[in-house]
Amino acid sequence: MQVTDRSRPMHGGNRQWAASFAGIAPEQILDFSASINPLGPPKSAIAAIQSHLTELNHYPDPEYTLLRQALGKFHQLSPEWILAGNGVAELLTWVGRDLSQLSATVLFTPAFTDYYRALKTFDCQVEKHPILFNNQDLNLQVELPQIINSHTKGILINNPHNPTGYLFSRDSLLPYLEQFALVVIDEAFMDFLSPEQQQSLIDLVPLHPNLVILRSLTKFYSLPGLRLGYAITHPDRLQRWQAWRDPWCVNALAVAAGIAVLEDHEFQQQTWTWLAVARSQLFTGLSQITGLNPLPNAANYLLVKTEIAGSILQKELLQNEQILIRDCLSFPELGDRYFRVAIRLEIENKRLIESLSCLSCKIK
Repeated sequence: MQVTDRSRPMHGGNRQWAASFAGIAPEQILDFSASINPLGPPKSAIAAIQSHLTELNHYPDPEYTLLRQALGKFHQLSPEWILAGNGVAELLTWVGRDLSQLSATVLFTPAFTDYYRALKTFDCQVEKHPILFNNQDLNLQVELPQIINSHTKGILINNPHNPTGYLFSRDSLLPYLEQFALVVIDEAFMDFLSPEQQQSLIDLVPLHPNLVILRSLTKFYSLPGLRLGYAITHPDRLQRWQAWRDPWCVNALAVAAGIAVLEDHEFQQQTWTWLAVARSQLFTGLSQITGLNPLPNAANYLLVKTEIAGSILQKELLQNEQILIRDCLSFPELGDRYFRVAIRLEIENKRLIESLSCLSCKIK
C-alpha cells in the first residue's frame, strides 16, 4: 500500500490504516502512536460495563445525573458546573462555536490537529504563536508570548501540551484569565500526573465565568472506544451547549464505566507508579540512539527529534517490526524531523528501543 497525503491518518491510533499498510491484521500492530494507558481498561470499568448490559434497551438519562454527581464529588464541584460529552472531540466543537463569536482564537503551535477542525467548522480566525523550543535545553523553559488586544480574543491551550508534552505551570496561565474573553484549557492528559504534580485550573472555574476546562476519561483509563470526556465551566455556558447538541451523546456503558473508574484509586496509583519508571526507561533508551533526541516532558508520550525522516522510520518499523509510531507531518511546525511515541509497558518500550537502534544503524 502506498502512503499518500490523503491516506495518511491525521491522528494516532489508526490501526486499520497501519495494518493495511503492513499487510497484517490490526491486532498484530504494537501501537505507539496513540497515547493511551497500556495498563487498562481497569477491572472496575469492565465489571461496571458487564453489570449494566441490561441498560442497552433503555435510553440514557439525558442529564447524566449520576455521572455528573460522581465527577462533582471527584473534583469537589457542584454537578451543575459539569457536562459529559462524547469524548473531548465533541466538546471541542462547542468550544469552537463559542470562540467563533470573538475576534480571534490564539493557539500555541504546534497544536493538536483537532483544534483546527473545531475552529474551522465555525470559521474562527486563528492566531498562531509558536512555542517550539530548543530541545537541548533540558529545563524546557517556555517564554509565553504577549498577545495584542487579548480582551477581544479567546485562547485554547492544552496542558500538558500536545505534542511536546510540556507542562505549563499554573502560575504562568493565571494572567490569561484576566486578559482574554474566553480561556479554554484542554487538560486531557493532566490526570497522568499525580495530584501533587498537577497544574490544573479546575478549582478556579467558579471564580471565572470565562474559563473552560476540558477533561478526558478515556486516555488515562484506556477506554478510547467508549468515547467519554467532560467540560467544567459556568452552568449558563453548559446549558447553551446542551441546547445545541444532539440528545444522548454519551452511551449508558460509558456512563457506567466512568462512574466506576473515578473511584478506582488503586488503578490511579498503579498508573502513576508505572509511568514514572516507564517514561524514564523510554527517554533514556531513545537518548542513547544516535540521531534521536527526545524532549523531556510531563505526559505519557515523548516527542522525538530525528535526523532520519519520521515518515521513513514509521514505514520501516511498520513493515519490519509491526510497530506503529506517530509521524508529525500533521504538525506543520514539526514536519518530518520529529515523531511522537506513547509510553507503554517496559517490555514494549524495550522492543521499540531495540528496533529503532537497529533501524538507525541500518539506514545510516
